[in-house]
Amino acid sequence: MIDRFHKFSYFPGCSLATTAKENNRSLHIFFERHDITLNELDDWNCCGSSSAHSVDHDLADWLPTRNLSLAPIGSPLLVACPNCYHRLKLSHMMLANSETARQQYEAMWGRAFDPDLEIVTFFELISEMADKGAFKDHKTGLKGLKVAPYYGCMLSRPPAMRHEKNFYGLMEKLLTSLGAETLRWNSSSRCCGTMLTASRPDIASRTIENIISEAECAKAECIVTACAMCHMNLEIRSKLPGKTPIFHFSELLSLSLGIGSGMGWFRRHLIDPRPLLRSKRLIP
Repeated sequence: MIDRFHKFSYFPGCSLATTAKENNRSLHIFFERHDITLNELDDWNCCGSSSAHSVDHDLADWLPTRNLSLAPIGSPLLVACPNCYHRLKLSHMMLANSETARQQYEAMWGRAFDPDLEIVTFFELISEMADKGAFKDHKTGLKGLKVAPYYGCMLSRPPAMRHEKNFYGLMEKLLTSLGAETLRWNSSSRCCGTMLTASRPDIASRTIENIISEAECAKAECIVTACAMCHMNLEIRSKLPGKTPIFHFSELLSLSLGIGSGMGWFRRHLIDPRPLLRSKRLIP
């Protein structure tokens, strides 16, 4: 893919545009350093995420399709959030398999459906970059950092997407190659509670405390997440005294390039990771 494209359309989704701006910024800077341009979709809307389907199934089906209609022809669409990727990809599959749905789509958005639109996850692009040696010059960029990789449940695929690529293990592979020590632990794929954090914070808080307790038992100095919503839940719902720092994967990738200490995004964290990073001499 990188051989064919160095410019991608980009759908950030609601979390990266609001509560996880540091995720969005570090992702952009990382790709800029690798000569990859992200062009954000103009006037994109919420994809429906994990809540629309429980309110209105038609809304859940059609919210993502408007974003598909905004994607320019001939450019792959990069999606950073695993759940947003699910929604956009499932909508594209629905349209590809239903002439009736395509007719509704074209009437609704005034544009022909693009069956050849490539919808690419952040993890897929990072994986391809790694296979092509993009990280070979940064083998000590995260030296000494003990990390618990946390995927949550969002890299799991619904049945309709069972043939999609699976990227479990990618964070371990890359972080280890960059000098970090990745730890095996029991809750790396456990759901964080996602939208229960709003409707049932009592349940979400118990779940988060169990997850972070598992990471601390594994002697993790920090946790790195694959999902911006997981990151938010881990930061705001834990009542444990350990205060384990939580990183976005894009932040650690940028940090491995020597980027991050002066960008201001660590100040956005509710659990300040800078003391840990200074103790490891990863930032001044």
